[in-house]
Amino acid sequence: MNKNTTAENLSVLDELPENSELIRSKRKTLALQIHNDGHLIIRAPLTYPKNEILSFIAKHKNWIESNTEKIKRDNDRLKNLEPFSAQDIKDMARKASEIIPQRVRYYAEKLGVTYGRITIRNQKTKWGSCSSKGNLNFNCLLMAAPPEVLDSIIVHKLCHRIHMDHSKNFYNEIYRVFPEYDKCDRWLKDNGGSLIKRMVMGKV
Repeated sequence: MNKNTTAENLSVLDELPENSELIRSKRKTLALQIHNDGHLIIRAPLTYPKNEILSFIAKHKNWIESNTEKIKRDNDRLKNLEPFSAQDIKDMARKASEIIPQRVRYYAEKLGVTYGRITIRNQKTKWGSCSSKGNLNFNCLLMAAPPEVLDSIIVHKLCHRIHMDHSKNFYNEIYRVFPEYDKCDRWLKDNGGSLIKRMVMGKV
């Protein structure tokens, strides 16, 4: 922790949730974060008044409770996961090499775009990427997701051949070709972490 950041244990204050931590730094706004272990982190400017911090927390009480519960459920689910074996990863990579180029070709024609090299990777943080030259990378773990989720990632990356940003026009292009994008994006947000966890567990 640097000299411009301080942490306080707030559990002694009855007004605040138990298992909470206040971190002050040279930021300008308040922010709340639920850590993976379920404890609440409050980030605040160095001299922000505690009564205003309390008010901010009270205003976001429902958000705190719902997200804390979600993390607890996710953690319980992760405890029961079967790790992907090295053979599982190899099989998914082989399957991805067969399926993904076909789906890329299909959606590239619908979008009217070109692309370069397609690479299949085993990654912990990204589901795919598109370089300025049009080279595409995809995570082999997408083979463990529903087919429509794979398609949503492919469309997302190919739309960067039209808009190299995440502007309104970019998303309009996605929705034009793939109206169910938001549903698939939500599935990946809710379940993608479990897929990555199973891959990481298999490497331990």
